[in-house]
Amino acid sequence: MVTTDQSRSAHEALSKDFPDAITGPNDAGWDAARYSFNVLIDQRPEAVARPESSAQTADIVRAARELGLRIHVQGSSHNPGPVGPLDGYLLMRFDRMKEVTIDADGETARVEAGARWWDVVPQTSELGLSALHGSSPEVNVVGYSLGGGIGWQARKKGMQANSITAIEAVTAAGDQVRADADNEPDLFWALRGGSGNFAVVTALEFRLHPVEGFYAGNLFYPFERGTDVLHAWREWTRSAPEEVTTTARLLQFPPLEEIPEIVRGKSFAVVNGAFLGSEEDGEELFKPLRDLSPEMDGVGMVPPGALSEMHMDPVDPMPYLTTHSMVDDLTEAAIDDAAEIAEAAPVPILELRHVGGALSRPAEGCGAIAALPGEYVTFGVAPVFDPSAVPQTEAALSRLDGAFAANDVGRYLNFTEVETDVAAMFPPETLVRLREVKAAYDPDNAIRGNHAVGAP
Repeated sequence: MVTTDQSRSAHEALSKDFPDAITGPNDAGWDAARYSFNVLIDQRPEAVARPESSAQTADIVRAARELGLRIHVQGSSHNPGPVGPLDGYLLMRFDRMKEVTIDADGETARVEAGARWWDVVPQTSELGLSALHGSSPEVNVVGYSLGGGIGWQARKKGMQANSITAIEAVTAAGDQVRADADNEPDLFWALRGGSGNFAVVTALEFRLHPVEGFYAGNLFYPFERGTDVLHAWREWTRSAPEEVTTTARLLQFPPLEEIPEIVRGKSFAVVNGAFLGSEEDGEELFKPLRDLSPEMDGVGMVPPGALSEMHMDPVDPMPYLTTHSMVDDLTEAAIDDAAEIAEAAPVPILELRHVGGALSRPAEGCGAIAALPGEYVTFGVAPVFDPSAVPQTEAALSRLDGAFAANDVGRYLNFTEVETDVAAMFPPETLVRLREVKAAYDPDNAIRGNHAVGAP
């Protein structure tokens, strides 16, 4: 454990060597530097580093290790809960490294570690290309990708992690490396799904996919019909082709100014998703959902860039608690119980996401997350604006977990926002190999991802 005096001297030493890149507890901008997207989590690292190049990243890593600090990297600061308060850590952020380069002919992208999907998606969309991004444009590309990455083409094209073709990184020893199928192959495998536990990633290269548009959007139904809508959607997914990826949600919007007026303070059952196909085929595919008589119908042909906004995820930090599981089936009883909990308790967002398809099959040359178990992902989100409501909210989320427990088959790393045994995220043989790679590249356990695979 780093003492107060050691912390002060470590910060002073780093600031002396990297005056423009280090922020410490007594510096202006400290609170902004250490922020978490989940404002319930109070991160207090020893210092925050904001390097401007891969070379400077390597220098900072070497200096931090000499000072006895461990390193944790955050992009957009989603999912920081499993790491804890960061005592003894240098928190590294890459908001000064956001360069994005698109090779339209080669259908690839190279992004630096600070880029977010809103830095990438508009550019690729204009070129008739699409990345395998997720539901929020605000999320960091690297963090999303290293944790797996399941988005609106996932059932057809799999995880974003397995679209990565090369990774530029700095090892715990401070060496700059390029990992791909031929160079540092074990590191390349581990980072693609094992998250940022093995090296500090400074850039990614990944495949893009040519597509002119999607048949996609939202269908809003009356909230009081929510249970019936969830049942109908579940039945519809049983024969849905892999070209379509959808979610079904119960949404209770708070009366906040940043929320569009048309839904502000209102509640709905919502089905949304994207179909990789023609308008004619899309209309036929979505007809059973339209036959449920939505209040608002926003589904139609859209350019690739529209997918990043479709889910209406918040882009500003907020206080919240979550729960999540992967299940091999959604029973009628589980849906009924979950809907009742979400409607009556402080869980204003219940999301059911259809997975399976390509996500259930190991991709050729895949990384550490070869496939996901189960057919559905469940996710409960509860904003907590009054800290005194935390115990009640945690209890409600626990009951939501219980509704799906009979069919629970594991956890997906990117959606697991509390400290959880990583044995629930990887098959036993994968976890063994991940720990071997960790021991080879970071024997002192200096680098920590959201969910650690090495020793605590």
